[in-house]
Amino acid sequence: MYKLLLRPLFFLFDPEKIHYFTFSLIKMTSKIPGFKAVFRSLYVIENVKLERKLFGLTFKNPVGLAAGFDKNAVLYNELANFGFGFIEIGTVTPKGQAGNPKKRLFRLKSDQGIINRMGFNNEGVEAAISQLKKNQGKLIIGGNIGKNTHTKPEDYTKDYLECFNALHPYVDYFVLNVSCPNVGSHAKLNDKDYLEELIGAVQKANATFENGHTEHSRSAKPILLKIAPDLNDGQLDEIIALVAATKLDGVIASNTSMDRSGLKTPKEQLESIGHGGLSGQPIKDKSTRVIKYLSDKSHKAFPIIGVGGIHTEKDAIEKIEAGADLVQIYTGFIYEGPSLVKRINKALLEK
Repeated sequence: MYKLLLRPLFFLFDPEKIHYFTFSLIKMTSKIPGFKAVFRSLYVIENVKLERKLFGLTFKNPVGLAAGFDKNAVLYNELANFGFGFIEIGTVTPKGQAGNPKKRLFRLKSDQGIINRMGFNNEGVEAAISQLKKNQGKLIIGGNIGKNTHTKPEDYTKDYLECFNALHPYVDYFVLNVSCPNVGSHAKLNDKDYLEELIGAVQKANATFENGHTEHSRSAKPILLKIAPDLNDGQLDEIIALVAATKLDGVIASNTSMDRSGLKTPKEQLESIGHGGLSGQPIKDKSTRVIKYLSDKSHKAFPIIGVGGIHTEKDAIEKIEAGADLVQIYTGFIYEGPSLVKRINKALLEK
C-alpha cells in the first residue's frame, strides 16, 4: 500500500514538509484505539533468533532507524511499533538551532537517493530530554550528539560533553557524529589528533558515571563513532588504530557522501541542488566497502553498525556478510516504507 498509494502522494510535496506531515500522521493514528496493535501485527516480528547482544546491550532484532529521522525524540515510542530493534535519535546539539537555510532536502528519484544539508537542525538537548522522559521502554535508544554550528573550534569538545552528560541517563548508547558534511568547520572533526582528544574526554566523562560520581549514578554507556563513506584505505587504517587506542565500543559506517559520481540524476539538476550529503542507493556499495575493510583489516576487533543504501533484504544481508553486526535504515525507509523492516528480519530468520 505504501509504495502504490502513499509514496506517490507524498513525493508530490516538498520532502521536508512531508517529513513533518508524516510525523503528525503517525502520531495521530497511534492515538486511535487499537491502531498500535494493528501496526505491531503488520510489522513486528518477535523471535529470539533475531536477538543480538552487543556492548552489553540486547537488541530485539538487528534492524535500527538511523539518526536524522527522529531528531528531537518525538516519535520513537510510535516508531517502535514498526518493528525496529533500536532507534537512534538526534543529531542533538547543546542549544537548539534552525540549521541551514531552506530548501535543504532533495529527492533523487531516479537514483533512489536523497541529498540533504539540514545542518543539525534540532531543538537542543533539554528538549530531547523532555521527550526521552516519556520513554515507554519498548526498545533500545541511541543518542547521536554533535556540536552547535557557531561553536568555536576550541569549544567543540565542551559541546559534545554537554550533550553526553545531559543525555546519559536517558539513552542506551552514544554516537559521536564527527562526519556530517553539513556543519561548519568540518576539517577539525576529521583530524586524528583532535578525535583522540574528543574521545578521551568523553570516555573520561563516561567513567564518572561508572564510578557513581554524578547525580544520576548509572553505569557507563557504549560510545560509537560515525564515520564518512568517502574515507580512503589509509584513513580507515587510522580509524582502526583510533578505536584500539581509545577503546571505543564500535563504529557506524557510514554517514552521507559528498561524492556525486555515477548518478543517473542529470548534472544540471545536481548543480541546482548544490552541496549536501548524499544517502540512499547511490552510496550502498561505498558503505559496504568501508564495512568490509574495517571488519577484515581489524580482524573483527569491534562491532560495526552498517548503514547506507539499504533498500532491500538483500542489501541488509550484504552489509551483515561484509561484517556489520547491526544495520540501520533511513532513506530506504522513505522509499520502501515500514514493511522494509519486517522483510529484512524475515529474511534473516530464513537464513
